[in-house]
Formats: sequence, C-alpha cells, structure tokens
Amino acid sequence: MNISRRHSLKLIGTGATALAVSPSTTFAQAPEAVMKKIPSSGEELPVIGMGTWRTFNVGGDKVLRDARTEVLKAFFAKGGGMVDCSPMYGSAREVLGHALGKIGPPKTLFSAEKIWTEDGSATRKQTDESAAMWGVKNFDLMQIHNLVAWKEHLATLRKMKEEGKIRYVGITTSHGRRHDDLEKILRSEKLDFVQLTYNLTHREVEKRLLPAAKDNGIAVIANRPYDGGNLIGRLQKKKAPLPAWAAEFDCKTWAEFLLKFVVSHPALTCAIPATSKVKHMNENMAARLGRMPDEATRKRMIQYIENL
Repeated sequence: MNISRRHSLKLIGTGATALAVSPSTTFAQAPEAVMKKIPSSGEELPVIGMGTWRTFNVGGDKVLRDARTEVLKAFFAKGGGMVDCSPMYGSAREVLGHALGKIGPPKTLFSAEKIWTEDGSATRKQTDESAAMWGVKNFDLMQIHNLVAWKEHLATLRKMKEEGKIRYVGITTSHGRRHDDLEKILRSEKLDFVQLTYNLTHREVEKRLLPAAKDNGIAVIANRPYDGGNLIGRLQKKKAPLPAWAAEFDCKTWAEFLLKFVVSHPALTCAIPATSKVKHMNENMAARLGRMPDEATRKRMIQYIENL
C-alpha cells in the first residue's frame, strides 16, 4: 500500500499507523542543496551554475535553439542560479536571450556576463548590447574577460556598480593564462569575483590564485570543470568504474564526482559546467546536493584519477 508522508503523519496522530506502516519504516530526507556565500556581500549562490561556451553558440537554428531552451529550463527546475556568457561565445548571448524569452527569466537567475573588447571606452556600450541580447535590464555580475583592457574597463565598471547598473564586478582568465598578472590584480584591486580554470587534473590555481582570492574576500567561479569535456571523455573511453567510496559523499555519477571535487574547495564559490543535453544538465545539478568530500577524500579522488 503506497501512502504519502503527510498521510502517514496523520495516521500517527490517530494511532492507525500500525495498520498501514511497519515499525521499521523510515522516511528518507531529501539531500540539501549546498550554497556558498559571496564574500563581499554575504549573498548565497548555488554551487553549480551554468556556462554557455560552445554549447549555446548555435546561431539561428530553431531546433537547436529550442533544445538549448530545454537545457536552461532544466537548470532552473533543479534550482540553478548563475548563468555565465560572453561576447566571445559567438551567438550564445542571442540564443540565451531566446531561451530566457521562452521560459521567462526566473527569480533565481544570477546573470553573469563579460566585457570583451580592446576598446577601453566601450564598457557601457558592450554591456548595453549584451543586456539587449539577454533581454534583461541589468546584470548581476559583469566580468572583464581574460584581462582585456582591464584597467580601463574596471574603472568604468566600478562607476556602474555605484550607479546600480551592475551588482558585482569581476575579472576572468582561462586555460591557465596570465596567472602572474591575475595574482597581482587579486592582491591589489577590490573585486567581488574572479573566474578561472580549475578541475581535478588542472590544479595550478591552488598554489597562489585561490589563496589570493580567499585572502582578499573574492568569490571564485571555476570554468572548464570538465576540462572542456576532456575529463569526462577520457573516463568514458577507459570505461572507468566510479569508486564505491564515492557514495560516502552522495556521489552517483562521474559528473558529480568531478564537480564535487571542484566546489568542495574552501575558496570556490561556484562551478559553471556547460552542456547541450538535458540529461547531462540533471547530472550536473545533482552535484549540488548532499555531502561534499573533505580534504582527505579530495586527496583520495586525485590519486584515484591519477592511477586510472
């Protein structure tokens, strides 16, 4: 006989439970979603966000645009927050705007966009262009992409933040580029966010950049958590088994394994994996639930992958 939890509690109140539920029956609680605070404000973000690099660059193809809409819908249905994009990503901004227009911008949307132009005087112009493509009035976070003309853009972004046109200011790098320059910026400039490459096989940022961000109260976004898909692809090619001990931190898939490693680092705020499939989005979003690996388990995860 199937009964709801609410009905079970009602039966307990009437003394009738013994007729419907055996004494050994327990009700499993749903695992909690992990949130992390933005150091500069205390605002909380879901630890799994969404990237749009490559996956949303599908041009005007209606079928592909509608497919990406379903991916975005699944993201928000599972409690998603941060969506990250850039003018560098081809048609991704327009496709994202198409999808948001179809589903309506959810209240949980945390819009993260980038400035990507050598013209240091074009900060506001490019921001307005991106907002029009997204179909939003203002962005939550505006980042300077790959340190391009960063001094000029940063000065303007600070003014825009004061004016209430953006809420947070950040800077980004990827593929391990310009770490020396980025560290100097993190230690000398007041920023809300930094975005950088971090995954289980690319951990160089642990040495200097993550400590610099943590020391200076800067939230960290991890891009390429799957190494652009190479990590997942390699594991699938090897037909590598997920270790049984992964269950100790509520992990059922390789996607969860790789993402939980990233977001369990104390300095990390959010990871932004990209995907074009709803199934994969659901796997990604499961990584925000339940227990996270501790430091000893993180070392064990590194060793396990290195030994494959």
